Amino acid sequence: MTYGNAVREALRGPTRALRQAIPDVYRGYRELHDAALAGGALDARTKELIALAIAIGKECDGCIAAHAHAAVREGATPAEAAEAIGVTFLMNGGPATVYGARAYDAFREFYEERAAREPAAAKRSQT
Repeated sequence: MTYGNAVREALRGPTRALRQAIPDVYRGYRELHDAALAGGALDARTKELIALAIAIGKECDGCIAAHAHAAVREGATPAEAAEAIGVTFLMNGGPATVYGARAYDAFREFYEERAAREPAAAKRSQT
């Protein structure tokens, strides 16, 4: 399935239109986003996994796709994603089993794309 890419593609046009209508708001949000997810006491990978878990709890498909993609980019493994998703079951109950499955599907999709593009990077993140 191409859940992650399908969601990202569906949102591309509407997001672009809104960003053109309120560019200053988007610019401010981008600054907040970058500051919040920058490495610090927690690395960017951990922060993206937290964001993915929150996206599941908020039942936000666009957020799930964005943070699943970013978590892969930051080197998260399927096992790490699965454990982060498992915590959402505890905190959000039944709905997390639905959105968690969507999130894991998106994560695996992006992970497999990365592995096909960069076999060495995927192999390193498995260890």
